[in-house]
Amino acid sequence: MKKLLLLLLFISGITYSQIQVIHFNASWNASNDVKWVGELTDCEITYVDITASPKLQQKYNVVVVPTIIVLKDGEEIKRWQADLSFKIIATRKDIQNEIDEIIMSDF
Repeated sequence: MKKLLLLLLFISGITYSQIQVIHFNASWNASNDVKWVGELTDCEITYVDITASPKLQQKYNVVVVPTIIVLKDGEEIKRWQADLSFKIIATRKDIQNEIDEIIMSDF
């Protein structure tokens, strides 16, 4: 039983570390932060303030904030960008569905 539990924890750890969600925003745009990003499951979540990390902004070619990028094994899978009002139209469900599809595609 312990071996099975350890195996499941190991496998879930691999899945968890493979998918990363990066939420880019700027301090001047805090009112448009995507508050629900922290509620996403089965992924590692990173928050980046582009004013404090311009190299990451450049690396990921972020031209508007907020921007949310989903990566698998470091490769970009999907990106959502704000509209002209600096707000993301995508919902938590949209992004969670993308994460879930990535996980299921591995099986």
